[in-house]
Amino acid sequence: MKLMYPLLPTSLVSAAVLMVPLLATPIAEGDETCNSPYIANLIKGQEDYVYVWALGVEGLGDGSDKMVTVDVDPKSKSYGQVLSQVSVGGRGEAHHMGFTDDRRQIWAGGLAGSDIYVFDIATDPARPKLVKTIKDLAAKTGYIGPHTYYALPGRMVVQALSNDKDKGGVTGMAVYNNNGDFIASYPMPVGSGGDGYGYDLAVNPRKNVMLTSSFTGYANYMRALGDLIKDEAAMKRFGSTMVAWDLKAMKPTNVMSVPGAPLEIRWSLKPGENWAVTAAALTSKLWLVQQDPKGQWQAKEVATIGDPAKIPLPVDISITRDGKGLWVNTFMDGMTRYFDLSNPQAPKQTYEKHTGRQVNMISQSWDGKRVYITSSLLANWDKAGADNEQFLRGFSWDGRELKQVFEVDFTKEKLGRAHHMKLGSKVLRTAYR
Repeated sequence: MKLMYPLLPTSLVSAAVLMVPLLATPIAEGDETCNSPYIANLIKGQEDYVYVWALGVEGLGDGSDKMVTVDVDPKSKSYGQVLSQVSVGGRGEAHHMGFTDDRRQIWAGGLAGSDIYVFDIATDPARPKLVKTIKDLAAKTGYIGPHTYYALPGRMVVQALSNDKDKGGVTGMAVYNNNGDFIASYPMPVGSGGDGYGYDLAVNPRKNVMLTSSFTGYANYMRALGDLIKDEAAMKRFGSTMVAWDLKAMKPTNVMSVPGAPLEIRWSLKPGENWAVTAAALTSKLWLVQQDPKGQWQAKEVATIGDPAKIPLPVDISITRDGKGLWVNTFMDGMTRYFDLSNPQAPKQTYEKHTGRQVNMISQSWDGKRVYITSSLLANWDKAGADNEQFLRGFSWDGRELKQVFEVDFTKEKLGRAHHMKLGSKVLRTAYR
C-alpha cells in the first residue's frame, strides 16, 4: 500500500517533519521488518529479490563495489541465482543502503569516502540502475563514511561515521531531499555526556523521537581488526552513547550511557509499544530504550549475547513484526541467535544455529517465514583463509528451526564481499506506474 503524505517544502527538514502526523507503523502484507516507518511498503506476500550491496575485492571480477540482485522467488527457474550486478567503478568500503520513502530508489555508500550512490529500482526491479552519485557530503558537512540512510517524507537522513579532519568518530547527520539536493546538517552532541559519535538512527513518529547510536571513526574501522584490538588507545575510541532527539526540531534532548558501541536500533513494531532495542558490539549486551515515568528516554542493559569473554561481536539484529522476537548475528563465532522479547525487560535466548564461519547482516520477511544472512563485516575485519566465506544464504523459519534453502557464493561468482541487504518485488514495477 502507498501511504499518502502532504506535499513537503524544500527548505527546512524540521518543517517537513512538522507536517507529518504521528503515524502508527504501516501494516504491510510483505516486506522486511526494519525499514523506516515512512517507506511505502508495497511488497505483497513473497519477496522476489534480495538486493545485496557488496564490497569490491581487488582481482575478483571487476574489483568494484556493486549492487547485486538475487532471485529469491521459490517458483522461479532462477531461484537462488544472480540476476544482475551494477558496479560503481571503484572500491570505497561499501556498507549500508536504504530506500527512499517512495521506494523508487536505493541510496548506498561506502565508509572509505563520502560518495553516495543512487540506484533506480522502480523502472526494472530485477535490474537496478545507477542514476546518480552525490559527491558533496564532505564539502557541505565535513562528514565522511556515510552509513545509515533513513527515509523521512521526501527526505533522506544520512548518518555518517567519521569526519574529514582527524578521521575520528566525532561526526553528524546530513539531510537531503529525494532529488539528492543537500538541505541541512546536524552534528552529534559533544559535551554533557555526548561523545559526538554516530552509527545508526531510527524514528518513532508516535513519540516524536529519533534515537541514534554510536560506533567509531575511519582511523579505527579501516584498520586490520587484529592490530586494532591490540591497540589500547584505539580501543578507547569507540562510542558509548545513544541520543534521543526531538524529531520535529531535529535537536538532541538527552544522552544515554550505553557502553561498548551500540549498533543497530530496532523499535518494537507492535502497535502501542514504544520501546526500542540495540546490541552493544564490544560488551555483547542487549539494551532496552524506553521512557521513564517522567517521559525521559532511558537505556537499560537487559540481556547478554553469548559469552562476552569470547567477544562474539554482535553485529546486526532484526526484530519480528509482532515485537516478540529478535534475531541477533554474532560475527566472530558465526552464530545466529533468537531472543524471546515477550518481556522486553528480560529477553531470553530460545534458539541458536551456526550459520557461517563469519556472519554479519540479517534480514527477515514481514511474515517471519524467511531469513537472509550475509557474511562480510568490513574488508579489514573479515577473517582470512577458509574462514573468509562470502555469501548470501537464505533460510526458512518455522518457529523451531532455521533451514538453509539456497546460497550464493560471492567469491565463486566473483562478486566480492556480501554486506547489506534489502528486499524487492516485481509488484513494485506496476505499483509505480
